[in-house]
Amino acid sequence: MINYTGKGERTDMTEQKGFTLWFTGLPCSGKSAVADKVAEILQEKGLKVERLDGDIVRQSLTRDLGFSKEDRDENIRRVTFVAKLLTRNGVAVLTSFVSPYREIRAESRKEIGNFIEVYVKCSLEVCMERDIKGMYKKAINGEIEEFTGVSDPYEEPLSPEIFLETDKETLDESANKVIQRLNDLGYLE
Repeated sequence: MINYTGKGERTDMTEQKGFTLWFTGLPCSGKSAVADKVAEILQEKGLKVERLDGDIVRQSLTRDLGFSKEDRDENIRRVTFVAKLLTRNGVAVLTSFVSPYREIRAESRKEIGNFIEVYVKCSLEVCMERDIKGMYKKAINGEIEEFTGVSDPYEEPLSPEIFLETDKETLDESANKVIQRLNDLGYLE
């Protein structure tokens, strides 16, 4: 149903249920690629969608933070706050952050509410092959400290709602798994 506000604006009276898809995995595992593809599909379905990507967020919202555990946790706390606001206002939020620590991901889940964890699993070897910035090579050579997967741990999710294997699936297969799971969970009704 469409309602006109009297100011020349129209509003859709059917409320979209907000949710956050939290894509987590090693650097270069395919988080952003899958999230971008899923966002495109959701937009085609007429949903309000917002992408929060690690590289972009670090250029604005969290540019003052480094990569220590404390700074990484603060980065995720800030993103969680933004995702929570968008989610409660009926937006489909797709985040793509390494977010290597289980504890802070659990805090994000609790804070946001409608939180769907997407574990983007990919072998270290394939991640290194995909790394166009050469970050893994720099980390292995000691030029970058605290690099997830090399000199800093990645704590795999124990029970994610969605499990992708981007080194074994095509981009479309991974995106379709996400869309199917969102249907199963009742977010795309």
